[in-house]
Amino acid sequence: MENTNSAAPWPGSKEMPRWNSGELDDAPRFTLKNWAALLGPGLLMSGASIGAGEWLLGPAVTARFGGALLWVTTLSIVAQVFYNIEISRYTLYCGEPIMNGKFRTLPGPAFWLWFYLLLDIGALLPYQIQNVATTVAAVWLGRIPNPMDASDASMLKWLTYVMLIVSLIPLLFGGKIYNSLKAVVSVKIVFVLGFLVFLGLFFTSAQTWIELFTGFFKFGNVPSPDAVDGTGVKNIFTALWRGEGWPKLDAEALPLLTSFAAIAGVGGMAQTSISNYTRDQGWGMGAKVGAIPSIIGGRDLQLSHSGMVFEVNEESLPRWRRWMKHIRRDQLALWMPAAFIGLALPGMLSVEFLPRGTVANNWVLAGMTADGVMNRVGGALGSFCWYMILLCGFLALLPNSTTNADGFMRRWVDVSWSSTKWMRKIDPGKIGQLYFGILIAYFVVAVIFLSIASPRWLIVVYSNVGSLALGFSCFHALYVNLALLPKEIKPGWGMRTGLFLAGCFFVGLAVLTLLISMKWI
Repeated sequence: MENTNSAAPWPGSKEMPRWNSGELDDAPRFTLKNWAALLGPGLLMSGASIGAGEWLLGPAVTARFGGALLWVTTLSIVAQVFYNIEISRYTLYCGEPIMNGKFRTLPGPAFWLWFYLLLDIGALLPYQIQNVATTVAAVWLGRIPNPMDASDASMLKWLTYVMLIVSLIPLLFGGKIYNSLKAVVSVKIVFVLGFLVFLGLFFTSAQTWIELFTGFFKFGNVPSPDAVDGTGVKNIFTALWRGEGWPKLDAEALPLLTSFAAIAGVGGMAQTSISNYTRDQGWGMGAKVGAIPSIIGGRDLQLSHSGMVFEVNEESLPRWRRWMKHIRRDQLALWMPAAFIGLALPGMLSVEFLPRGTVANNWVLAGMTADGVMNRVGGALGSFCWYMILLCGFLALLPNSTTNADGFMRRWVDVSWSSTKWMRKIDPGKIGQLYFGILIAYFVVAVIFLSIASPRWLIVVYSNVGSLALGFSCFHALYVNLALLPKEIKPGWGMRTGLFLAGCFFVGLAVLTLLISMKWI
């Protein structure tokens, strides 16, 4: 694994180690018999796509405005698809995650270390854990807990810390940590989507489904106090066409909408994890460099300090194209549909079972939705559905807390393993111990944030800092692929344009939120 070839490429900063050379294995052939074995990063990211954006912010938007504003999530998901494919392109070529590629660009790893740590600060905000604790308390009490009640507040406080510990336990087992995450996420997808589909088929009107899925294409709708039809929404293009001018924007509702768009799908620096998962899945040259092992059961695994690249020639290019086809299938046929479904199904509950225009905080809204379902279904089945909705909330958010924590640690373990000279002297088999050490540090910082910040503050800061980070990351990933990859496998103009526009979209969301908060618009 560490047989460095002096003839291997060494682009960018020489503070990063030279790549090794190897052969690119052929991509597996997709057939009806082996389709399950080919489920990879897209499956894991599909589970991550059903999280706070979909379960907390999404229903808050759809309860108030119906499906009219879902078009912003269409832009977000399509932008993320471009990003996912392009960062996976880099990993297929050299086996390194995209963060390592960014550190290879000038001015070098010392600069990018502090720059991206600042952008990644939102990942240290465990914004979903407090909502997980609320779900557990609600199931235990048989009602939504009241944080203003001293007894309920004390229960929520201690349950929050317990749930934080529970969320980190899967990262200790499984041999390859990636395998543990896939198992957890698979259970989540089957259970949560299965129950929501059951409600959608038997207790939801066709009008609700039509409203939700057409909402993904109602481009230009914005929340506006000027709306006279009771929807709270006006369309920018229609208003301009009629000569009405630019509609006045609802400054109170816009931060909710931009936060929702920022973390719909996955969002933030967590999006970079798909390149790490591509490596750990063993796709492309990821099969040549190893993976991060768990501290328990992963003694036989190790991770190279440097990537490994292949020579681009007539023999390897067809294999490369098949790997890229594999990545596009994973994104377009698995992750993107799952992201839209993950947005639509929780939104379906609030549209169907709550009065239009409902405004409430996240878990009051969740309790109202559960009550609405229970009253509609009725009887013992209705009571069962009440608990099931809360259980779905638990399963939607707790595994996401796990993948978010893993994503943060994985980004910095991977990049430190390659960019720091003293770490490159460590035995590749010791990577699991480094991961475990950062896991402990993450836990301590998370406890501090949970002790001083409110859930609402955490989620707003996380989403908008993450939006800025992902936007810049789009631009940087584009530069990495154009500067470091061989000419024959660089992205074409279509992918370049898509990735550039994706960066503009996410930076624009962050800037818009800043302007609103400064009361400049």
